[in-house]
Amino acid sequence: MNSKDQKVLVSTFEKEVCEGLTAFPKYLSSKFFYDEVGDELFQQIMALPEYYLTRAEYEIFETHTSDILQSFDATKQGFDLIELGAGDGKKTKVLLKELLHQKYDFNYKPIDISENAVDGLVKNLKEEMPKIVVQGQIGEYFEILDRLKHMSDRKKVIMVLGSNIGNLLHSRAIQFLKKLYNAMHPGDLLFMGFDQKKHPQKVLDAYNDKTGVTAAFNKNVLARINKELDGNFDLDKFMHWETYDPESGTAKSYLVSKEKQTVDINNLSLQVHFEAWESIHTEISQKYDDDTVKWLVEESGLSIVQTFSDQNNDYKDYLITKTK
Repeated sequence: MNSKDQKVLVSTFEKEVCEGLTAFPKYLSSKFFYDEVGDELFQQIMALPEYYLTRAEYEIFETHTSDILQSFDATKQGFDLIELGAGDGKKTKVLLKELLHQKYDFNYKPIDISENAVDGLVKNLKEEMPKIVVQGQIGEYFEILDRLKHMSDRKKVIMVLGSNIGNLLHSRAIQFLKKLYNAMHPGDLLFMGFDQKKHPQKVLDAYNDKTGVTAAFNKNVLARINKELDGNFDLDKFMHWETYDPESGTAKSYLVSKEKQTVDINNLSLQVHFEAWESIHTEISQKYDDDTVKWLVEESGLSIVQTFSDQNNDYKDYLITKTK
């Protein structure tokens, strides 16, 4: 790769795109899939027959609602329900309705890097459940969590659904959990989804649907570069490719250049050269078993209290606490 005269890069998007596309091998973060278009594409993915994750976690919420809420606040002393990566809140609404019905004392604080997602969820909840105190937060998780920790000693229940932790390899997952540990007071709870290991073909199908919605979602990072950084990626010259290693439980998504080509990203003063069949690594989707989750949690100073599973054991939500 050759770069033109470099300019000062101010946004996280600019910095990380420049770093990723000048590295070898090339990479881009999956967090940049999400804008207004990406949010809509992910809604479509969650409705796909191949994408079992959302349905499995939704089943857990519908089947175990009362037990989950009891585990959050058995004595009804009150708590803040903080959701990282809230998205459209579809699954969470099952809990919110029951929290209202059973007259729990709680505030709901959805956090997401997508302003579009947070604004849409807050507006929607005001219409559907106006009695809930909703305080949407836009930004990076730990900056906001650190602020919340110092603002109040009120009990926190932090939710990370959709197996979002699966976007991290184990070493970074431990770092993520340790940051959550530092953001929690003793007695606070973490409610976190972990997609379980299963038939490898089922995993591959979930990230490579026949209709091409997942491919469009993956390519949206290139579309964003074109739109926001004045790039000239030809999306048709890249293909979506998915792999899954059943030994490690790691699914990986790539964008693969179909031919030798050069892409200009004018706002970065950057030229990016691709060889034919060269890849950009865009996403990790880690799969787990109980032993792996136990190891990750204990390495982070936390401990598992309880687990909730769908009937097929495709997916589990783990209730985790900070004891000291």
